Amino acid sequence: MVGTDISPIQPLWVPPNCRFELDNCERPWTYPDNSFDYIHIRGLVGCIQDWEALYKDCLRCLKPGGWFEQQEYSLPIVGNSEPLPDDSVWNAWGKVFEQAGEKTGRSFLVTDHWTEWLQNAGFTGRMNTSTVKLPIGGWPLQQRQKEVGLFNCLSLEQGLDGFASYICTQVLGWQPDELTVLLARVRAALKDQACHACYDL
Repeated sequence: MVGTDISPIQPLWVPPNCRFELDNCERPWTYPDNSFDYIHIRGLVGCIQDWEALYKDCLRCLKPGGWFEQQEYSLPIVGNSEPLPDDSVWNAWGKVFEQAGEKTGRSFLVTDHWTEWLQNAGFTGRMNTSTVKLPIGGWPLQQRQKEVGLFNCLSLEQGLDGFASYICTQVLGWQPDELTVLLARVRAALKDQACHACYDL
């Protein structure tokens, strides 16, 4: 088993048949044809310029009968049972990433297109999809979902500056005070239990 990542953060205590390699998945893969039984990728929204090229490498390196799995967050953030209000900050938040993806050529709207891209890359046969709603905040009534929502909320809150600072100021050309206002609105929305926001995973 081989794990490839962009930063060397993996533990040293791994099974003897596992090793991690630092590599760039956008560059041509050096693995021979039919190398892997299973390929898993995730969390690459906004990172990949040519998804079809990546999928072609995945297909080439899969053994016959092998499995390819991908997990991504879906944008925009939506309401759980009814649409979010037009003036919801989550609509503005989604637009930021949509515009950044268009400008950089690295889309954040991957789940809207991945079936088409996989087919264009040569994948055939049945494609299984499964969607899980990931709540933002502690608003769900079911205890397990409430816990998931609270952890998700904490993760978002801790990562807000990292998610948006470069994109807003360097890619979209915002002034720092514009970013401050947006992040303040997002932080307020994270604490608003009346806003039943979630996104698909």
